[in-house]
Amino acid sequence: MSVPATRPALVVGVDGSEAAAAALRWAAAQAPALGAEVVAVHAWERSGPRIAPYAPRSARPTPDEERIAAARLLAETVRRVLGPRAGGVRAELVEGPAARVLLHRARGAALLALGHSAHHQDGPAAGPVGRECLRRATVPVVAVPAPAVRDAGLAVVRPLRRAGVG
Repeated sequence: MSVPATRPALVVGVDGSEAAAAALRWAAAQAPALGAEVVAVHAWERSGPRIAPYAPRSARPTPDEERIAAARLLAETVRRVLGPRAGGVRAELVEGPAARVLLHRARGAALLALGHSAHHQDGPAAGPVGRECLRRATVPVVAVPAPAVRDAGLAVVRPLRRAGVG
């Protein structure tokens, strides 16, 4: 009896940011050529101790509410970024610290794709999660830059001028 071959996975860290959206878009574009599946992973943690102890109980979300919000963020991001192609992506919601979750899920994958925010361009190559993944990953890590503001299609409708001038 033969074991069916599995497709390689392109694991993408999804956190709702534009940089993560760019990484998801990039992975979805690469997947067909590699015969790979895209696995969008969102790591979430309970807020617990991060909420001020004096905050009213009504301001503290329950773990179920936090899980539901995290699942919604993941589903909405995949749907917003990929539209009709979203059905071809496997979305995984995992509780735990982002770097640990991504490193664990990327084991055996073809690669791990992470978004790279523009605010990191003058500083470190990645944020804390990205740096940890770059240090410890057993697969290639691709840092996909977020779209630059100039790429967002902004246009000046009318030049600005000083009030009271001509």
